[in-house]
Amino acid sequence: MKLFSVLLIALAPALPAQASRMAPSPDAVVSGVRDLWHITNDYVLAAAQQMPESGYAFKPTPEVRSFGEVVAHVANAHQLLCGMALGQQPAEHAASSKADVIAALQASNALCVKAYAMSDAESFKPLNAVAAKAWVAAGFGPPSTQLHAITMNAWHDSEHYGNIVTYMRLKGMVPPSSQPKK
Repeated sequence: MKLFSVLLIALAPALPAQASRMAPSPDAVVSGVRDLWHITNDYVLAAAQQMPESGYAFKPTPEVRSFGEVVAHVANAHQLLCGMALGQQPAEHAASSKADVIAALQASNALCVKAYAMSDAESFKPLNAVAAKAWVAAGFGPPSTQLHAITMNAWHDSEHYGNIVTYMRLKGMVPPSSQPKK
């Protein structure tokens, strides 16, 4: 207990400085969602790059998507959700080979980088008419905000990275999130 008290007294002057570094930025909402998306998306891309071409057709059961189809689905969802946040007509691309799937994922990532660059103030705006129509057509319910679209995108990536982890483990591979940090 004495050691804890000594450490607390010694570290006390550093606490206000630490708190000021942690103060939220004016765009803390989008920044937080963007950080989550970057972490998960980096894992999805790394997994796509690590899986050999032969693993792209792998399905744990016949009823589910293959590994390549899951990654292509993530890329298409980026086009849809980040495109909606940017007020664009969603585009879907068919990709089947490892090279095509990775290229589609990288192209969709570039679109999402633009979407996650918006300010909090911009993100609170409703989807424009084109995106709102696509939102409803996709079955997401009543039109929402740009923030909802990018948040849904980050959540969707996390959901499917969970699938990707399972596929990799079943193939005897270590998923990127479990690999030692370099």
